[in-house]
Amino acid sequence: MVKLRPWQEKAQEKALKWLVDQGDDKHFLINAAPGAGKTKLACSIAKTLIDKNLIDRVIVIAPRVEVVKQWTKDFFDITSRFMGKVAGSEIEIEYDVGVTWAAVQNLQDAFQAVCRSHRTLLICDEHHHAAVSAAWGNSADSAFADAKYVLVLTGTPIRSDSKKSVWLAYDDLGAIDHPEGGIYTLSYGEAVDFGYCRPATFHRHEGKFTVDLDDGEKIFVSSKHPAELTPNLKRIPGLQRALDFYKLACAPQYEADKTTPRLDGYQGTMVEWASAKLADLRHRMPNAGGLVIAPSIEMANYMVKLIELMEGETPTLVHSQLPNADNRIDSFRHTDKKWIVSVAMISEGVDIHRLRVLIYLPSALTELAFRQAIGRVVRTNGPNDDTRAYVVMPSFDTLETFARRVEEEMPPHALKDDEKPKTKKCPSCTTEAPLGAKFCDVCGFEFPKAPPKFKPCPSCSGLNQLSATACQHCGTVFGSDFSLSLDEALRTGAIVRGMDIEEEDVQAGEAMAESVRKVVMASGDQKLINVISQLPEESWARLRKYLSESE
Repeated sequence: MVKLRPWQEKAQEKALKWLVDQGDDKHFLINAAPGAGKTKLACSIAKTLIDKNLIDRVIVIAPRVEVVKQWTKDFFDITSRFMGKVAGSEIEIEYDVGVTWAAVQNLQDAFQAVCRSHRTLLICDEHHHAAVSAAWGNSADSAFADAKYVLVLTGTPIRSDSKKSVWLAYDDLGAIDHPEGGIYTLSYGEAVDFGYCRPATFHRHEGKFTVDLDDGEKIFVSSKHPAELTPNLKRIPGLQRALDFYKLACAPQYEADKTTPRLDGYQGTMVEWASAKLADLRHRMPNAGGLVIAPSIEMANYMVKLIELMEGETPTLVHSQLPNADNRIDSFRHTDKKWIVSVAMISEGVDIHRLRVLIYLPSALTELAFRQAIGRVVRTNGPNDDTRAYVVMPSFDTLETFARRVEEEMPPHALKDDEKPKTKKCPSCTTEAPLGAKFCDVCGFEFPKAPPKFKPCPSCSGLNQLSATACQHCGTVFGSDFSLSLDEALRTGAIVRGMDIEEEDVQAGEAMAESVRKVVMASGDQKLINVISQLPEESWARLRKYLSESE
């Protein structure tokens, strides 16, 4: 028997009641957060329908080949039935199959024949791909019109282009208007509440750019202050668009040699913070990994070089122009390599449970893409997973709006505190050990030493610790004067559980966290312990400020 989570049991019961007992509509919608377990649930429903002799065939449509592969594996594990992968050239389909949305268009006749001759369950993964009047939507509608049952799976049910998806009714505001009995919803907040997903914190990076023009004129750009052009400059085609803050944030920044990425540039500060957070996380999850979503292949190559300079380890790179990209993703999934850099390859349905840190510099600034990206780093890694996910993103109104909406879904009382680890887990036996331990007391495992990280001084080329704020050799202050167009790139705060916290308060809260936690834990006051476990440490300095003002 397949062991389901409680929400999956309820969803399966509701689906079978809607599809089999009532039978008024053959479509059942499962709208659940990424990582909550939609695939396993759908396979379990398929097995139940097979065991009841209600269906003969199962067809799965998924967004990408990598996701189809995962479906075939999970389907066999749960149903013990082989599921093949088909391409657009196959004429006859004689078994359960998985196929990408893109391939459906060339297989309409074959799928139509299957649905007419066999009782077929269709499972549509990431259903927003099937827009009405779009090629994939039209293809799916005609190919599967005679399917007996249809399971619609999604974590982001509304398309970013506001087009409606096939098979579902919509109201005048663009929201899905399917009967309540035919829908089961599990929000991201509920998934965090139940421990199915990890909570996320969004850290924003502000960038203040000075653009030097050929005539000596300077233009200042930040996320809060768009470029102000003179009447003459406005006549230059495309200049206003080129000076958009987000475009500058996604532009590679090099040293004078034009080939070496700047460690103190805008992306360098993002990687520096993300790398430190990943190091903390690896004390709790030794194989925790980071994901960079890049807007272009050029930027992806730049980020690989930048991370290699800072970490001493070359990240895995995946994009559509590289051979065997899916194999590269699978290889990364089963190693303890730190970073993977992706251009439109690691998105919806791609499961890498050890990912915990996301550097987000996408080409598509849509809420759908944002939520799909968050779903890559919040998947729980088992019942003992006590980690948190971190998203490092430009301080940009569009992305901050998306972040707040995600955080607002999560009930504050359900979230664990964002702790800096005091112990580490042995990767061999999972025993807790002090951070400074060299060996595990239980199994004798030797903890690897973290190699020191250095950065060169731009003035004297002397090497300094990566976290240094000034050169130990010549005294140059890092980050205060850039020779290129970037003036300043500093993290300006955090969005935590819907609260905007200034950077000064974030750092003060992190600084006081260990001593406060030690005192509270020593008190043995369970109510007080519960209070600090629910309140993120980034907000503690702000709370102290409020309390002092009330005295």
